[in-house]
This record gives sequence, structure tokens and C-alpha cells, in this order.
Amino acid sequence: MKKIIKVVGAIIENDNSEILCALRSKDMSLSGFWEFPGGKIEDGESPEKAITREIYEELGCKVEFSSLFSATTYEYDNYILNLMVAKCELTQDNPLAKEHAKLLWLPIDYIESLNWAPADIPTVKKLILKHKKGLFHKQPN
Repeated sequence: MKKIIKVVGAIIENDNSEILCALRSKDMSLSGFWEFPGGKIEDGESPEKAITREIYEELGCKVEFSSLFSATTYEYDNYILNLMVAKCELTQDNPLAKEHAKLLWLPIDYIESLNWAPADIPTVKKLILKHKKGLFHKQPN
């Protein structure tokens, strides 16, 4: 039986309607793939708490959980990944690539051009579809 790993990812949109994309570094598994930043949910931790903690640890900025956007289960060779991706609002500081090789702000229309980690692809496709239908946008403050 493969190990099941529960993780969260964040869709962070800036004021220019661009999405934050993170390139996995050579020190990470799936090096060279793009992802929505985030990480593992610790035992007893809610997805909302996990995403705010992980974003602060990985990117040095603070976000606020807005809503769950997607949930995907993807089977890799050695484990099964349960990925929950949430829309988050950047509330303090700018993201810095502390663990990732690179961070990139991209318009939704261009995010599909990146080489995404397999588990993130369903979220990318859903994001593009919702954007084309006018159903994905940052809420005005």
C-alpha cells in the first residue's frame, strides 16, 4: 500500500490579475516542475491553517485563506498525493523564493505554458476554464 500524503497549495493573485507560480528547486522532489506553492498538512492541522503556515515558511509572506478551489488525488510512483488548492489573499509582504528555484507572476492565459507537476495540472485546467467563463477574479476590497 502506497503512503498517502495530504498537501495544500495556494492560488495567489496579484493586483494585475496574475497568478503566482513556483518552480520546484533541484533540492525538491519533482525538481524543474512548476506548482502552486504550499506543502504538507500536519496531523490535526486544518487546510486553512496549513496553507497560511506553509506560505509563510516557504515564501516569507502572509496569506489569508479565501476558499477551497480544487481537490485532486494523484498517484505518483511511490506515493499518493491528496492535493487541496485554495484561493488565498496576500495580506503582508511580497513572496520570496526561499525554497523554490524561481517565482513567477503570470496572467492566467499563460500559465498553461509552464511545465506543471502532474498533480497541479487539473487545477491549472480548472483555473483557465473558470477564467475564460469570467468566473475567476480577485474580489475587490
